[in-house]
Amino acid sequence: MWDYTDKVREHFLNPRNVGVVEDANGTGEVGSLSCGDALKLTLRVGGGDIIEDAKFQTFGCASAIASSSALTEMIKGMPLDEAAKITNDDIAEFLGGLPKEKIHCSVMGRDALERAIADYRGEMVKEVQGNVVCECFGVTDLEIERAVKESGLTTIDQIIHHLKAGGGCGKCHGDIEAIIHKVRSEAGMEMIKPVRMSNMQKIRLIESTLEREVKPALQKDRGDIELIDVVGDKVYVKLQGSCASCSKSQITLKNHVEAKLRELVTPEIVVEEVK
Repeated sequence: MWDYTDKVREHFLNPRNVGVVEDANGTGEVGSLSCGDALKLTLRVGGGDIIEDAKFQTFGCASAIASSSALTEMIKGMPLDEAAKITNDDIAEFLGGLPKEKIHCSVMGRDALERAIADYRGEMVKEVQGNVVCECFGVTDLEIERAVKESGLTTIDQIIHHLKAGGGCGKCHGDIEAIIHKVRSEAGMEMIKPVRMSNMQKIRLIESTLEREVKPALQKDRGDIELIDVVGDKVYVKLQGSCASCSKSQITLKNHVEAKLRELVTPEIVVEEVK
């Protein structure tokens, strides 16, 4: 069972703006039923290029429905140029976060919005061509490169969660690793780090990562962890329960807690224990 936020549950159980805008002048469709997720987004853009109405139809999981519902709420009443700047991270943040395995649902919403805006403007949709790397889900090398650059992805697991690429047979893992290495080498780490994350966003991401990825494992062994403070890239925590007196607590901090935070938040994080 995924650990969904209350806001994700609310938008799944009571989705907003379901359907099709009858007098729509912008339509975006992404995904396919064969891959398990599909989204149709329709917009009505009025005077001053303001989005007056937005509705969606989604075939997918709870996260796909919630992300689509959230997207329509975000863009209604918004100028088109501002809506065009919305990223999948913005959608996930609006929902209070998504399980890392479901980030691709917010990416689908971002892509549908791009297509709907292009349709309204009478522009050709900028299809991402390139060579298919993941045959299971039809994901190309250029799509993977874009995800690495925009979201600062550094691992195959992160690519799977964002695009599903690599989540099938696994034969493409070597190619995906090569693309990640290529982008990092050409652009440099400074260019692929998430630059839009504020300090508050970082703290929230640290909190959610501890809740989802760290605490369940510690609690199985009657231990726990408490976030005390975040100063820059230093994360101060307090071990509790059996972890507090365990002789291997420092190994747990570095090999499990710090490793997870570096993977899912930022590679510069250093975890220190507060006694």
